[in-house]
Amino acid sequence: MRVNFLKNSHITGKLLLGGGVVLMSHLFACHSTNSKAEEKPEVVATPAIETIPLKKGKIASAMQIPGELVPYQQVDLYAKENSYVRKILVDVGSEVKQGQLLVSLEAPELNSRLTETQSRLQSQEALYTASKANYDRLLETSKTPGTISPNDLDQALARKNSDLAQLEAARAAYQSVVATRNYLEIRAPFNGVITERNVSPGAYVGPSGKGSEFPLLVLQEEKKLRLVVAVPEMYTGLLNPQDEVTFTVKSLPNEEFKAKVKRMAGALDSRLRAERLEMDVVNNKRKLLPGMYAEVNIPLPAKDSTFVVPASAVVSSTEKIFVIKVEHNKARWVEVQKGRAAEEIVEIYGKLNTGDQLVAVASDEIRDGSVLNNVKMAKAGQ
Repeated sequence: MRVNFLKNSHITGKLLLGGGVVLMSHLFACHSTNSKAEEKPEVVATPAIETIPLKKGKIASAMQIPGELVPYQQVDLYAKENSYVRKILVDVGSEVKQGQLLVSLEAPELNSRLTETQSRLQSQEALYTASKANYDRLLETSKTPGTISPNDLDQALARKNSDLAQLEAARAAYQSVVATRNYLEIRAPFNGVITERNVSPGAYVGPSGKGSEFPLLVLQEEKKLRLVVAVPEMYTGLLNPQDEVTFTVKSLPNEEFKAKVKRMAGALDSRLRAERLEMDVVNNKRKLLPGMYAEVNIPLPAKDSTFVVPASAVVSSTEKIFVIKVEHNKARWVEVQKGRAAEEIVEIYGKLNTGDQLVAVASDEIRDGSVLNNVKMAKAGQ
């Protein structure tokens, strides 16, 4: 038993010795690695942050906006009286002059009413003529004292005035029927082109009922058009009356047309939040058609100096729009509003002063209040 114990002790000693060697080797390896790491520390270079001085300038830009060409004048022609279409003298595409007869209607009952009122007028004229003559004779005779009593003279005067009133009423009734009869002739209210026709001869038309759903004719003035655009609210303060605009249409892509601003609504449309602008377009050759859509280029000249910065200096985050101002090597976010933009510059409005140093290429990674160690400040003249 003793021998066995010594053998076991000898083996155990060898294991302890071997373990010590391995442990010492591992510690030596770790020490060597840490020494190498301490000898060559990793250095990360911080990129320089460039700034720009804030200064004022003017941006003259233009706005591309869709517009619509509409007739300078347009009218839907209806029948005022219940009648039948006797004759249509024009058709779609007909060019007409002001006062030209377009449609002739007929209403037989109007002829009867006209004859009736004319007879009543003639009767009243005869009665008035007789009563007036009687009064004039009595008035002349009464100049001789004692020949005509004042009562008879007053009665004759009253009869004359009554017949005159009846005559005026009969004349008004006759003129009313004549005016109604004139409505049976529909004439052009202005020079233009017939663009729509909805009836044929013999059709029953009138102010109500089945014949009144659609106009008889539609007349448009096409040698002069209106170019209508809706300008968004943010640009309304930059518009000027008499500004000249240019526009193109899809059917004539190689031609550019010009027009001048003639009318400004002076109020915003409650639905679109935009101001209506109208330009007059001369269209003597009738190249342009009412209803065409146009791509309109409206100049927006600068009126006042504003702060102008590169677009890269403005950060548009989900929370707000801001620039980063450098003060005492610290970043400070300054909330701004954007104005017009042209190429790579943009107008800004906010609590800023001329000469303030702004980060040229800003981002929300540069936190508000953070210390900026490597800042390359620009001079005010740059």
